[in-house]
This record gives sequence, structure tokens and C-alpha cells, in this order.
Amino acid sequence: MKKQFKKIIYTILALTFVILGIIGIFLPILPTTPFLILAVYFSVGSCPKLHSMLLSNKYVGKDLQRWEKEKVIKHESKIKAMLLVIASFTLSMFLVHPRVELQVLLLSLCCILLVIVWRLKEKE
Repeated sequence: MKKQFKKIIYTILALTFVILGIIGIFLPILPTTPFLILAVYFSVGSCPKLHSMLLSNKYVGKDLQRWEKEKVIKHESKIKAMLLVIASFTLSMFLVHPRVELQVLLLSLCCILLVIVWRLKEKE
């Protein structure tokens, strides 16, 4: 029972991250690749068809396979992700400009995300 519940939750999470990844294709403030990496992670044991579909996708399949096998990303993807984080958080900070505490919170989150992305291994 507990195993079945976990499988259902993981399938829901995988599908949610796929949907967010697809939305990220059209909205530049949502990064596509991290959501799809999460979808691959949650679909491994819960939804083999979805897992296979993601890894065989002609647009992102090779990047996802590389991440799954080697835990590395391309340098270009890393730079794009960092630029998108900076751009989206800068825009968000301008939108909440009268609220200094929110700006500090956003700046802190931005720095944390940048450090996380910076520390990802790159493909040689």
C-alpha cells in the first residue's frame, strides 16, 4: 500500500514537472531543463513510459540522458540558466520595489540559485 502511494505521488510529481517544463519553453522566466531533470528523476520507477519518452525526446533527450548518467550539463546551458535566474529575479525585484524586505528575500534566493547552478558539473 505504502509503495503504491509513493508511486502515485512520484507519477504526479513527474507529470507536474513535465507540464512546468513545457510551460517554460514559452515563458522565459521558467527554466525548462531543471523541471525536466526533476521529471526524469521522479519518473524512473513510477512511470517507465514517461521516463523513456523524456530520454528519447529529440530536443532534450540527449541532455537528460547526460544528466542521468553523468550528472553534468553543457556549459551553454549553465550560462543560460544563470542569465535567466538573474533576469527573472531582477524583474521580480523591480515589481516589488517599495517592499525592501521582499527585495532582500528575492536577492537572497537569487544568490542561492546562482551558487547551486554554478556548482553543477560541466561537460568537458
